[in-house]
Amino acid sequence: MMEIDHIDRKILRELRADGRIANTRLAERVGLSPSACLRRVQALEAAGVIAGYRAVIDAGRTGVGFVAYLTVGLSEHTKASQARFEQAMIASPEVRECHNITGTVEYLLRVEAADLAAYKAFHTDRLGTVDGVNQIVTHVVMGSPKDERA
Repeated sequence: MMEIDHIDRKILRELRADGRIANTRLAERVGLSPSACLRRVQALEAAGVIAGYRAVIDAGRTGVGFVAYLTVGLSEHTKASQARFEQAMIASPEVRECHNITGTVEYLLRVEAADLAAYKAFHTDRLGTVDGVNQIVTHVVMGSPKDERA
């Protein structure tokens, strides 16, 4: 595992805020020469600390008007049951995140749909037909005053 020092942390903080920042500007902000800064960024990428760069999308401008978090419980607690469920979620474009969690249920999902009718179709026709699903609780997102996902 790579040792991350305070300068690396500054670089990561700046890249989280703006992944498209020019290297010269990044170097200026973290107090390095451009060549030293580029070497550090490349080392962070090579070590897998920086796993990729993403665009932050305004979901509303792409036709997504409904976002919900769902907790999902399975009737069987086997590796095969989890694998079936996870494959079904990977194949579902409405599922933007799928997390295997601890607690009273097995999964936490973030689902995006055009509207309530589209969500209902996903809930009934896709999620509701996955073998082994025995509990679904939907939490509708009313607003997101803080969202640092990129």
